[in-house]
Amino acid sequence: MQTFTAMRSFVAQYPKTIALVTVTGAGLFGVQKWMAGGVCRSKASLEGKTVLITGGNTGIGKETAVDLAKRGARVILACRDMDRANKAAEEVKKRSGNDNVIVKKLDLASLQSVRQLAKDVLASEGRLDVLINNAGVMSCPKWQTEDGFEMQFGVNHLGHFLLTNCLLDLLKKSASSRIVTVSSLAHQRGSVFVCFYFTSRDVDWYSLSGMPSFSVSFDIKYHICECCFHSTGQIYFDDIHQEKDYCPWKSYAQSKLANVLFTRELAKKLQGTGVTTYSLHPGIIRTELGRHFWPTMPLWKRVVYTPLMFLIKSPTEGAQTTIYCAVEESLQNESGLYYSDCAPKTAAPQGLDDEAAKKLWDLSASMVGLI
Repeated sequence: MQTFTAMRSFVAQYPKTIALVTVTGAGLFGVQKWMAGGVCRSKASLEGKTVLITGGNTGIGKETAVDLAKRGARVILACRDMDRANKAAEEVKKRSGNDNVIVKKLDLASLQSVRQLAKDVLASEGRLDVLINNAGVMSCPKWQTEDGFEMQFGVNHLGHFLLTNCLLDLLKKSASSRIVTVSSLAHQRGSVFVCFYFTSRDVDWYSLSGMPSFSVSFDIKYHICECCFHSTGQIYFDDIHQEKDYCPWKSYAQSKLANVLFTRELAKKLQGTGVTTYSLHPGIIRTELGRHFWPTMPLWKRVVYTPLMFLIKSPTEGAQTTIYCAVEESLQNESGLYYSDCAPKTAAPQGLDDEAAKKLWDLSASMVGLI
């Protein structure tokens, strides 16, 4: 009784403070739920089906693996780091209750490794119902793959391009089957919002991030990465490896746009085969994908950004659109489209360019030795 009386007294003494804390807390909770996005509601079973996920040992790839294993699928985790992959496989088995989870070696920065995995899968698997091109690298330094390609374009696009083509016959044999490629909102422009620091003028965040619009003001000086801010996502056909003017975010945007265009052109080539294709934006997620740029940020920026981690998606939330594209029954006759928050979305205009998609396909096929 005394505790209740003390609480009433405190509320009466500080009504505005309590109201502010309550409203702020409710607002933050609401924003977090909004940022979490859509949830895959499909109850589809994958009993008797086989799924291959690249990069399935961490982040949204691992969460996707858990969900699909729970549905009864045989899950293949195709990963570069076998130690981490084996640990992830054990976790997936434990969480899903499905022991039919295996690991295979794949280094997307090596065309030889990609071909070896494809050869292994074709020899050991009687079917492949879902291929999920999930693995990727983001905003890394100016690195090259084993074959001399710019790292982000090589891993995010060319490695998956070759892997998909090498497995097409098995996918066709297993039809109806699906190819799901994880792209990003970054395909729209060179910088989503990480290259934005702080500004002393009002900023329309829609123009920077593509998210619902609101404006903020700061009294701190700003710096904007010029190579990113002034560029829309595009395929630099005259400098595909960004040798003239490398910018990590511009390169990342090119690779994610390549994912969208690849999915679009692939859908055309697979018409009538029973194999359908999907690209998607998973959302802004708390994963290790940002491991290359986070350490380069000044300490004060990391201090500012850290509390915002509460508002962005968890790996489980971020995996929902991938899962949706892999299992949602209503998508069976859809192909070549782009999705976000478990719903179809219109890609950026450059992601709808059929001429660029065809040109990219021909260039990619030549680069990986398919023609």
